[in-house]
Amino acid sequence: MAAVDLTSHPGHLARRLQQAHYLLWNAMVSEEITSPQFAVLNALVAERDLDQRTVGERVGLDRSTVAEVISRLIRRGLLDKVRDPEDGRRYLLALTDEGLRTHRRLTVRTARMNQVFLSPLSADEQTLFLDLIRRVADAAEGLRNPGEPVVTRQP
Repeated sequence: MAAVDLTSHPGHLARRLQQAHYLLWNAMVSEEITSPQFAVLNALVAERDLDQRTVGERVGLDRSTVAEVISRLIRRGLLDKVRDPEDGRRYLLALTDEGLRTHRRLTVRTARMNQVFLSPLSADEQTLFLDLIRRVADAAEGLRNPGEPVVTRQP
């Protein structure tokens, strides 16, 4: 049996991309705040007073992962949970002042990291690359949530 050429396997390439991203993130952005944690902070900058489920949907994290990420951010003093005034059983998430400062600081660093990450590509290639991986990621969301329509953007 011959070896498989993994350079044509999307999962293998995605893992290598994730590994490169992780290394760059730790070197250029933060060793304390992870990329998923930053995504949660970012979601709450974009939209205030979201519940945990909605934050998970916005950033593409499953229920257990988003729960752990949010717990860590609360322990770090970057998020607060507040009872929803319209539904006392529901909790909304709110950035603390420190959470907002952390987001601002990391936003500058993530922009620099993304430049380095995409630097092997021309500007046009970067746009195409991001569009293609976004389409694949969007379609993959449908695999996690069977029965929900998959919306993909065409060029």
